[in-house]
Amino acid sequence: METQRALEFIAANNRAVLGTYHRDGRMQLSPVTVGVDQAGRLVISTRETAYKVRNLRRDPRAVLCVLTDRFFGDWLQIEGEAEVLALPDAMQPLVDYYRGISGEHPDWDEYRAAMVRERRVLVRVTVTRAGPDRRG
Repeated sequence: METQRALEFIAANNRAVLGTYHRDGRMQLSPVTVGVDQAGRLVISTRETAYKVRNLRRDPRAVLCVLTDRFFGDWLQIEGEAEVLALPDAMQPLVDYYRGISGEHPDWDEYRAAMVRERRVLVRVTVTRAGPDRRG
């Protein structure tokens, strides 16, 4: 599958399972909401303290299975290299992430305060492989 088609699918379908690797090679899976930024990277908001963040900082390989809201039906596997962007540098990209998925927030000051309180980071994944998908 070509990367552009994969990004279009992800932009319209934000539910995914993210796979990262523990130090011993075991896979760690997390349900996430994923978007696509202006540079064509996948973006995920999570907490600084999450296992996936620790894993990605040590081993940046990321695998996502992106699903429709229906669950059964179309899906797509993505592989890529991740980077973790921490606050304060992550604040505007976190705002962009929210806007890209949910539109305007009713109180951006509240949103920004929550990002600090929750110690949010933004994971950015550069796609290295798109597919397989439901069709193989």
